[in-house]
Amino acid sequence: MATARGLRSHRPAGKWWCGRGGAPARGGAGLSRGRGGLCGGAVARRRRGGAALERAQRRRQWPSLGGMAVCARLCGVGPSRGCRRRQQRRGPAETAAADSEPDTDPEEERIEASAAVLAGVGGGLCAGPSPPPPRCSLLELPPELLVEIFASLPGTDLPSLAQVCTKFRRILHTDTIWRRRCREEYGVCENLRKLEITGVSCRDVYAKLLHRYRHILGLWQPDIGPYGGLLNVVVDGLFIIGWMYLPPHDPHVDDPMRFKPLFRIHLMERKAATVECMYGHKGPHHGHIQIVKKDEFSTKCNQTDHHRMSGGRQEEFRTWLREEWGRTLEDIFHEHMQELILMKFIYTSQYDNCLTYRRIYLPPSRPDDLIKPGLFKGTYGSHGLEIVMLSFHGRRARGTKITGDPNIPAGQQTVEIDLRHRIQLPDLENQRNFNELSRLVLEVRERVRQEQQEGGHEAGEGRSRQGPRESPPSPAQPRAEAPSRGPDGTPGEDSGEPRDASAAAEQPAQCGQGQPFVLPVGVSSRNEDYPRTCRMCFYGTGLIAGHGFTSPERTPGVFILFDEDRFGFVWLELKSFSLYSRVQATFRNADAPSPQAFDEMLKNIQSLTS
Repeated sequence: MATARGLRSHRPAGKWWCGRGGAPARGGAGLSRGRGGLCGGAVARRRRGGAALERAQRRRQWPSLGGMAVCARLCGVGPSRGCRRRQQRRGPAETAAADSEPDTDPEEERIEASAAVLAGVGGGLCAGPSPPPPRCSLLELPPELLVEIFASLPGTDLPSLAQVCTKFRRILHTDTIWRRRCREEYGVCENLRKLEITGVSCRDVYAKLLHRYRHILGLWQPDIGPYGGLLNVVVDGLFIIGWMYLPPHDPHVDDPMRFKPLFRIHLMERKAATVECMYGHKGPHHGHIQIVKKDEFSTKCNQTDHHRMSGGRQEEFRTWLREEWGRTLEDIFHEHMQELILMKFIYTSQYDNCLTYRRIYLPPSRPDDLIKPGLFKGTYGSHGLEIVMLSFHGRRARGTKITGDPNIPAGQQTVEIDLRHRIQLPDLENQRNFNELSRLVLEVRERVRQEQQEGGHEAGEGRSRQGPRESPPSPAQPRAEAPSRGPDGTPGEDSGEPRDASAAAEQPAQCGQGQPFVLPVGVSSRNEDYPRTCRMCFYGTGLIAGHGFTSPERTPGVFILFDEDRFGFVWLELKSFSLYSRVQATFRNADAPSPQAFDEMLKNIQSLTS
């Protein structure tokens, strides 16, 4: 006891000392020994008199008490168990009662908790640094989860991912990943598990077939001189097939399109994909595909003998005639038409072994378009049915030929419609009079010329017009059209009334009735089964030329809108009528990436045939 009092009087203030290795603490020869070391703090706390004084002392020595409590617990001595000397003084009953008490009292637990908090911010002598937060690496994830993650990434990123480490490269050989990429990126809905029988994996299908030939998917126009064509390359099951679309037999413009395969690509073995030519009547044979440059590729047949027939050129011509026109040469009585058909057969036969294709897009659609743009089948006299693309460009609409003829080749704008100048047709009786229709159209053409001259004169003087205007018609001349706004909602450049063409087209539909329509006497039509009511008419021009696209010129005409899927055009100079019906086939990978890309495509295909 005296030793303890002496130690208390000589102990430095604010310090707790704990000897280690059995050596006495500073000034402590008479300190009690604990297990593995001496703990003078525990003895001093036990012998301190007065609970209030002890709590005050603990508040002043908070960090040291916390460290002391932890130290006492680690040493197995202190207030929870007592030192060895005290245990020796106790009797067996007292020792058993002490052992049955809890290891810590509430006050000590509170001190230890507070000390742990203070140690986290740097307080406490015995507390160590806080452990760093655990790191989670992508490599530590289970393989099943990595497969799901990799299957969600674009297939073009997976080869780079395989170069990260061996584990990633091994996981990327899982067919589940590539089966999902084939389905989501290329729409392959076939059961790819069947490929295991042939030894071809889904990874091979993606890398050696779909990804390798992805640049040729879409809509294309073959370069067959003035005739052109329409090709759609699509993924069909486990094949890539190029389907050539042909218009129906003349003059059935409302019939569906015909189509036949030109080539196909498939994976026969794990080495590489196989290209096969489908032209001719002897089945698939070896072919070749070469991607020339962006938006252009070519096909070549290595076995042209498969295209020939045993009966020679005469048998080939008769077979081609039945497929192309649905009739025999004896059924065609028009001599000029026979010459055109024979000329087309001779010309197109030169391209049976090698063809070049240029990408085309479907026209973009806008909410204020007169009707939905797209592809239409149209009648062109002795040339038969041809495919035309209708597109809208502000206040004008254009019809571009996808298939053509020796007079107007593919790629040229066959008709152009001025949506600012609407033509009001006369009553049904006067519609039969060609001279009356011609007078109305020529009046509008004269007005258009005056507007163009005024616009050029004002542009030359450098004057900026605040609003569009139109020269008023003469009182002696009846107004043959109802000026309208352009499809973009702004007033037409040369119109006097703010009236929208698309809104005007909806008026007859809202009323539930259209305007009666009949062709004038003397106007020829390949199809007499044309609609007898129309929504509205506009002034337009049509392109005509001599054989070989010589002396091309634009002549006035009338654009007649029948409904959402049909329209017509009256060629005044030719006294001819063309009926157009919408192509209902669905084309894949054919949308233009932007309106600018579509306009650029139109310029390119037109420049190739100019």
